[in-house]
Amino acid sequence: MSALDGLRGFAVAAVLLFHAGLLDGGFLGVDLFFVLSGFLITGLLLGEAAGKGRIALASFWWRRARRLLPALVCVVLVVLLATWAWGGATMLRFALQDTPWVGAQAVNWHYIGEQIGYWDGSGTRVFAHLWSIGVEWQFYLAWPLIVAVAGRGRHGHRTVAALAGAGALVALLLTVWLGTAVDTTRAYEGTDTRAAALLLGALAATAPLRNLAGRIPRHAADLLCLGIACALAVSWTVTGGERSPLLFKGGLFLHSLGAAVLIVLLTHVPGTYAARVAGSRLPRGLGELSYSLYLWHWPVYLLLLPKLGGLKDLCGGGPLGDWVTAAVAIALSVALAALTKAYVEDPVRFRKGWARGRRGLIVVAAAAVAAGVLWATVPEPVPGAGTVDVEQLR
Repeated sequence: MSALDGLRGFAVAAVLLFHAGLLDGGFLGVDLFFVLSGFLITGLLLGEAAGKGRIALASFWWRRARRLLPALVCVVLVVLLATWAWGGATMLRFALQDTPWVGAQAVNWHYIGEQIGYWDGSGTRVFAHLWSIGVEWQFYLAWPLIVAVAGRGRHGHRTVAALAGAGALVALLLTVWLGTAVDTTRAYEGTDTRAAALLLGALAATAPLRNLAGRIPRHAADLLCLGIACALAVSWTVTGGERSPLLFKGGLFLHSLGAAVLIVLLTHVPGTYAARVAGSRLPRGLGELSYSLYLWHWPVYLLLLPKLGGLKDLCGGGPLGDWVTAAVAIALSVALAALTKAYVEDPVRFRKGWARGRRGLIVVAAAAVAAGVLWATVPEPVPGAGTVDVEQLR
């Protein structure tokens, strides 16, 4: 769906600008990703249940693995090597600590358990952004089991809609309760709290919402889309991270709700101008690269931006220098994402080229083993190595 690819493009652009320090509320793009994931996955599951009378869970999970794991393995392997070469002792030590949790798709709970604050502790962790990939994987494991049971029969869509809506409200209550802590990482990265966005997307994929959207005239839908898009854009501009007083008191939920309504309108009201704009060439192109671009951008920022101080000085420093250095880092991230999509994602996804037959599985497995061997063989830096012991100065 071109319009949904375009929404992915806007979401990843917001995240790129946020991590470059140029868009305060750009982290909300991750919520848009979550809503899109819940919508698409639930739609696929319900379509399979309606067409075949059952959901082949093993096949679903295998397709998810084929779609997501090859690029992730590639990025982890390259980033470990790059961090070893250019990242410094602290960054390398944290990368080695985080890698097993990335492999287990549970790095978000690792950060929560170790009390590593998202807002102030991610600046030296090249895999800090993968908390959201862990949340999605955990959702992909649990939610299909529920849909496989609840989505059967004549009232399957209504049952799934009721469960998704109730689950989203429970997640909202958890977010409000946990969001009162001094460090809001638990509320921000927890699978149970962030399930609100995923479940609102799932709710949007059910027949009751689809039928409701189908009754809305095209011109009214365009006006609604414009209003919601403007509201989302404003929230991305003015929200100040954890400093925003309403973020964990319903703000995240309202943002996800708006995104879910926007998705329903774009997909179920035919012929809207909004869908054509969202699905235009530039946002759609970014959306098609969004997964690999998300994987690459944060390690590129951490490893490259500190080395671009000279370029920033040439631009006179200040905001212009920030935009120029960010543009260089984003351009490199886009290039790496395009290469990954062309030579890793697409071959495995569409079973072509080197990934045809069993070769693809063998290559991806070998890359995963290589990443594991690299993780095991790279010596973990000793804390404080290379510093001066003041006792020796006497």
